[in-house]
Amino acid sequence: MSEQWLETRAPGFRDLPDPDRRAIFDFSFLWSLFEAQIMDNFARADRIRERIDAWAAAGTLEAELYDAELAYFRGRYFADGELTYHFPLLALRPADHPDLVEAVITGANNDPRDRMLALLMIVWRLRNNLFHGAKWAYQIRDQRANFTHANAILMRLLDQHGQLA
Repeated sequence: MSEQWLETRAPGFRDLPDPDRRAIFDFSFLWSLFEAQIMDNFARADRIRERIDAWAAAGTLEAELYDAELAYFRGRYFADGELTYHFPLLALRPADHPDLVEAVITGANNDPRDRMLALLMIVWRLRNNLFHGAKWAYQIRDQRANFTHANAILMRLLDQHGQLA
């Protein structure tokens, strides 16, 4: 019923292929579970950084497990020696560590803690841009790969650090 409503009323939704819809729907549930299980029901950029710092201190960061996702986002946001037009669309705010994210994306910073923080700041911005409506400006087109990679990050984090039954 809700999908039918979205098809008739949400701009561009009808044209979204099913795999795109699925990735976005999955992201909504995975983010909610991540926020409940890992962020104590309240995610913010500073709290995400605190979690990453705690994992780094405990030796449970395992940033190398996320190399494929990092490679994807590096390719999306940095090409031919320059940031791509996609990078500003993340709309990173000062609290989102934009300089660190840029340094990781360009390869200038490969510190494991910083790589993880950059990845989670990208996922955080995808979340904010989706849930606060910015993605509707272009009818959520061409987002499947973004959300597929974000979903992989969230699932792996939940497996590593969640309190799943």
